[in-house]
Amino acid sequence: MTWATAILTAALALLNWVSVACGWFRVEWWTKLLTMVALIATVLVAGALDDAPGTWLVVALAFGLLGDAALLGDTERRLLAGVAAFFVGHLAYLVCFVVLGVSPEVWWPLVVVVLIATSWPTRALVPAAWRHGGPRLAVPLLAYTLVIAAMTVFAFLTGEPLLALGATLFVVSDSLIALGLARNEFAQDKGSAHVAVMVTYHVSQALLAVGVLVAR
Repeated sequence: MTWATAILTAALALLNWVSVACGWFRVEWWTKLLTMVALIATVLVAGALDDAPGTWLVVALAFGLLGDAALLGDTERRLLAGVAAFFVGHLAYLVCFVVLGVSPEVWWPLVVVVLIATSWPTRALVPAAWRHGGPRLAVPLLAYTLVIAAMTVFAFLTGEPLLALGATLFVVSDSLIALGLARNEFAQDKGSAHVAVMVTYHVSQALLAVGVLVAR
């Protein structure tokens, strides 16, 4: 059953990427949501709720699904709802990694390199958010960048390669979104970069899920 749901997840993700590339917006919407539903089903079938790390993983994925649903719209209100959902999801991942166990000596040089390399989109995003919506938009986005940075640090400190890679790809995905929002002054961007956003996002969530299941 686990393999069946995992294959379904991969198939839905692939269909989502194709739909994004081809501009099939209705297909993109339902495959985006069903990919996360299938991933949650996969970790549940794999026994995620049997222990604390797996339970926090389910919470993180569930809020990711809520964030995906919120971001199907392109209004500022939907953007903030999506940011809030993913904020909670990253907090859940952070708690999950702490429960798994972290060590300050593990991979510090690598995590510093990753955070430095991905920090420059934030420098463009927050000022653009302030120009577009003032503090009501800029402050939540700044808070979000801090929590995803913290999640990434703790993912590396677990010493689990799949978690480190998954967190890095999540940051890459969000950095692409940040660059698009800043460049277009928060107008919706459906260019070619959107495919890369979805590919890195789905792969990151899958790697984080597998990484937690392996490391617990």
